[in-house]
Amino acid sequence: MFGKVLVANRGEIAVRVMAACEELGIETVAVYSDADRSAGHVEYADEAYNVGPAPASESYLDQAEIVDVARRAGADAIHPGYGFLAENAEFAARVEAADGITWVGPPSDAMETLGEKTKARTVMQEAGVPVVPGTTDPVDDPEEVRELGAEYGYPIAIKAEGGGGGRGMKIVRDEAEVEEALESAKREGEAYFDNDSVYVEKYLEAPKHIEVQVLADEHGNVRHLGERDCSLQRRHQKVIEEAPSPALDDDLREEIGEAARQGVGEAGYTNAGTVEFLVEDGEFYFMEVNTRIQVEHTVSEEVTGIDIVRWQLRVAAGEELDFAQDDVEIEGHAVEYRINAENPAEDFAPTPGPLTTYNPPSSIGVRLDHAVAQGDEIGGDYDSMIAKLIVTGEDRAHCLERSKRALDHFTVAGVHTTIPFHRLMLDDETFVAGEHTTKYLDQELDDADLDSAVERWGTDAVGGDAASASTDEIAVEVDGKRFDVVVEDGLPRAPRGGDAGGSSGTGSSGGGSTGGGSGGSTPDVAAAGAITAEMQGTVLSVAVEPGDEVAAGDTVCVLEAMKMENDVVASTGGTVASVPVTDGDSVDMGDTLVVLEE
Repeated sequence: MFGKVLVANRGEIAVRVMAACEELGIETVAVYSDADRSAGHVEYADEAYNVGPAPASESYLDQAEIVDVARRAGADAIHPGYGFLAENAEFAARVEAADGITWVGPPSDAMETLGEKTKARTVMQEAGVPVVPGTTDPVDDPEEVRELGAEYGYPIAIKAEGGGGGRGMKIVRDEAEVEEALESAKREGEAYFDNDSVYVEKYLEAPKHIEVQVLADEHGNVRHLGERDCSLQRRHQKVIEEAPSPALDDDLREEIGEAARQGVGEAGYTNAGTVEFLVEDGEFYFMEVNTRIQVEHTVSEEVTGIDIVRWQLRVAAGEELDFAQDDVEIEGHAVEYRINAENPAEDFAPTPGPLTTYNPPSSIGVRLDHAVAQGDEIGGDYDSMIAKLIVTGEDRAHCLERSKRALDHFTVAGVHTTIPFHRLMLDDETFVAGEHTTKYLDQELDDADLDSAVERWGTDAVGGDAASASTDEIAVEVDGKRFDVVVEDGLPRAPRGGDAGGSSGTGSSGGGSTGGGSGGSTPDVAAAGAITAEMQGTVLSVAVEPGDEVAAGDTVCVLEAMKMENDVVASTGGTVASVPVTDGDSVDMGDTLVVLEE
């Protein structure tokens, strides 16, 4: 077994991996950006190293720096968690080539084969697994996309080869939308996955999203741990996941599990992975393979009793799976609720800010995976997740009733959260009956119900400052390595906003910058006719230039915030007078993006 593992990630998944390491007697190394100096995963690790500035591209995605830190720290393995570099075959190959360091994941060649959707479709077809009708080669020409639309029938989906979670996927309902959708999918693929290659497939209108957890070792053993139902999604982002699926009968459950085993076995895959399917009208179709641990692996662990992350480490160390497929039993039911810093009443817009109150539930049937505490800041540099609440019960009905108790006792203030949404779902007839599809939230849920849920169960205490303690713990870096220093009686506090009278000047939005700005000083007043940023983020693209005519509802630019692409639209028409931002700029809430004149 390994002596020391570097976890190339942050947040709750980093802590989850470190917990498994701790139980196996393995020391842990954290990496962190400037924005994460006091993050929970840094506190949990045995040692920690700074890898760069807040932007992920300059820190968590810096392959050379992370491998160099592993060498400096004396780590003999790297676990990537999920997101960031977890599905990057180039990074896996770099780790595999590093002397004395083991990659905790599938082989880089298998990652390359199954991580690119067109190659994965080919492998699955050859293994006899049914796939959604579509291309096995990348497409680049709008005319080719139109021809495929005519062949398959609209709607069709244009998908980034390296994509996942809806990123890099665009739905095309008629040929007039082809060029814009193709450009957008390629742009997102390049921005999120450093790969602008896309493919096309038939778009199923109302499927169930079912995924199968697999484990495979280096000795030829492949096991599946049952399926998860991830059909409750908004904009193709999962929000609630459960195991087992309420939509599968025993025959379909066995068939889809064996198809997943067969497919990854034919690909020479080892370690943990997830095979995702779409199910509609009793038929299932292969969608993609996630060559890593999943956010929702927790529910599979709860119903099987198998520690998937522990087995990732054991398989990477060369151990053989010590259980047969017939030994895997599904007991009870488990549901995972993603507790995100988002406002359901504002189209789930991210709401970064301080956790002025953070009091999660406990007691029987409740598991909490998180890396935050009261007083922590949920910044805008990364995703919006605060925690994952996993509830288990004897069966699905019991699990949902127990979930009501758990969510009722989950108290958060300082930021809006998805808790009101989850509580709404537990009273929703379609969800409770298990009849929801991937389209349910986007097409059928009434926005007024979300507004009412936030009004009823949301927090009024948004924004503000977390209470200060009598001591301060600060991080000190020596040669890039982090050390904690406790300062008794606290550090001296400078007046907020330069106000000698001590006025805080703090707004109520909770969406302040995590960068080194001017504290609580009053922002500049936006120019007349200005279209401003409703959240902190990065400008992905600007769609207009001075002199353009804009109509109400037109997209003027695209912002990336907390790993989500958000179209910024004009509320009124006019002529573009100026565009003070450009691609790649970081903006804060309230910053001017475009100025219109009538």
